[in-house]
Amino acid sequence: MNNNKLKLVLLAFLIFSTIAMPAMAIDLDMSVDEEIKKKYDTSKIQYDMPSLPKVNSTANTNNSTYSPTTNTVPKTSPTYITTVPSVTAVDKSSAIKIPAWTTFKAKSNQQISDRIAKGTKISFTTTENVYKKYITIPAGTKLYGIITNSHTPQNTGNGGLVEIKITNMTYKGKTYTIDGKITKANSKKIFFNNIKGKRQYITGIGKQIDKGEAFYQKTRKTTSKMSNNPILVILSPIPTIVGMAGYSVCTILSPITAITTKGGHLTIPTGSSFEIKLLEPAYVY
Repeated sequence: MNNNKLKLVLLAFLIFSTIAMPAMAIDLDMSVDEEIKKKYDTSKIQYDMPSLPKVNSTANTNNSTYSPTTNTVPKTSPTYITTVPSVTAVDKSSAIKIPAWTTFKAKSNQQISDRIAKGTKISFTTTENVYKKYITIPAGTKLYGIITNSHTPQNTGNGGLVEIKITNMTYKGKTYTIDGKITKANSKKIFFNNIKGKRQYITGIGKQIDKGEAFYQKTRKTTSKMSNNPILVILSPIPTIVGMAGYSVCTILSPITAITTKGGHLTIPTGSSFEIKLLEPAYVY
């Protein structure tokens, strides 16, 4: 009994393929024919072709060879050389204390991207004075950091990522150890110290649905053309039915197929604005 059902399903599939495929092919043939009629007069054969340009057979062709060059941009991690000066040891009992959560406005001294290697040292320069008890930290103070994690865009729509730990500050010619993090990058708030590229998962779902809609619209045009043909009018609903099925499948599967979508790259130009905050008190002389 099961064998009979299987045979019926296969027979139905073969009949549908025999009917539907020619119908879809007719649409392509008709559209090509229309394009030809727009450009040429098909009611007569055109013999009056333009004459070919004359070529000087004695011309020297030895120097006519052209070898194009292709500039390939290497997808490698950018290399930055930032040297942190020797760190000055501090006796907390006699040093000036800069409280935790002190905020610095600064600009980056190099480009920061998701291709930057983990362990790379980078620097920032403060742009505003910071006033605290017993101390003023002037604009132009150097802050140093290190890349603790980075990766390029990944599947599921995740964008590129960079994590930065602020480790040192140079004050009055001496460099001290500090513990800080990035809280803003180009006025965008940064949470958990993760600077991220744009997430594209929802966009990926929309693109998959758009593909289904485009296929459906194409099959509707095919149905419209077939309905004007007295021979194919009886088959005209088939392309639209196929298009509706394709549209439905794309919509239903879009959350799954969008998993392969990658997010946006992260690139922050040199001179971009940052907000840096101390996580622990810092001590300087």
